[in-house]
Amino acid sequence: MNVGIIGSGTMGSGIAQVAATAGCKVKLYDTNQAALDKAKAGLEKILLRLIEKGRIDEAEKSRIQGNISYVGNLKDLSDSNLIIEAIIENLDIKQKVFSELETYVSEDCIIASNTSSLSIASIASSLEKPERCIGIHFFNPAPLMKLVEVIPAVQTSQEVLDKSVATISDWKKVVAVAKDTPGFIVNRVARPFYGESLRIYEEGLADFATIDNAMKTVGGFRMGPFELMDFIGNDVNYTVTETVFEAFYYDPRYRPSFTQKRLSEAGYLGRKSGKGYYDYDENGKKIEPSVMSSAVETSLSQYIFDRVLVMLINEAADALFMNIASAEDIDNAMTKGVNYPKGLLAWADEKGIDWCVNKLDELYDEYHEDRYRCSPLLRKMNRENTKFF
Repeated sequence: MNVGIIGSGTMGSGIAQVAATAGCKVKLYDTNQAALDKAKAGLEKILLRLIEKGRIDEAEKSRIQGNISYVGNLKDLSDSNLIIEAIIENLDIKQKVFSELETYVSEDCIIASNTSSLSIASIASSLEKPERCIGIHFFNPAPLMKLVEVIPAVQTSQEVLDKSVATISDWKKVVAVAKDTPGFIVNRVARPFYGESLRIYEEGLADFATIDNAMKTVGGFRMGPFELMDFIGNDVNYTVTETVFEAFYYDPRYRPSFTQKRLSEAGYLGRKSGKGYYDYDENGKKIEPSVMSSAVETSLSQYIFDRVLVMLINEAADALFMNIASAEDIDNAMTKGVNYPKGLLAWADEKGIDWCVNKLDELYDEYHEDRYRCSPLLRKMNRENTKFF
């Protein structure tokens, strides 16, 4: 298979590596030659590291590198069977690129976007043959993260969906098929991990380190929400939150935080700027706060974890209720896409559906805010005494 990748940044380069490793002939396109040179050098460094770790040998390194060519003209992608765009999250720019691209490729070439939050239907509308367009959303770093969300637009043909799922599966990825709604699965369901943690901080209940510590020690998460936002970048994470909030017609469940907005405006973006919710040294290593949160009462840590978890479960349940994806795909998305210790719906079964409903009702009774409304699916399941799995 001939694969074209548009954009040689971290994500585009990572997708190119995945496709090349799977045996595809890949053309990595970028208008910036310096960016292409950086991508090529970056791949060399990654593959050498894999050799050092014993994951691949020199022959495999040469095979992967030989499968990738670096091009600076969009016309060079004309022989592609599949093209995946991984450029800036700007709808107008994506539509312009797709419209031009269609004039060069064959009738049956699949044109996909790696967008994390934009409407696939809107992107597809720029094409003469919108049925060939689909969302294929990888997670960073693409070679390591197992999950890929595949998102058909309302225009996407069944044949294109089937081919896309088969191709990504052949690339040894776990596919989760999602409806074309804001944030798809992961970026929608994960909002409370950040949003509710920020809300707890803004209420003055706990500091950043205490909240992170609670989610890691009680919940088993690899990174706390503030560590993760610093890792992702406050500007990036805030933009996704704002996009989802606007796209859901300002549903209060997705309301952004002024704390994160102000940090982003100040340039406190996290690791990449040396300062975010935490301070970082010149090597990007977190400088631990002087007062560690290990001495915090167990009851507070449990409260923090329970509150964030039940909001995550509620969001996952509502995604299932609204037919965004299957229960299996939702749980796969959260464990394989963002490394959650358990699938949220399986976690709900473990905690008890009645526990979920009662916790949400407690929060609603305290705040009387619509962000704490319980999913109708959870209420129905509680009445019927059923589980997700």
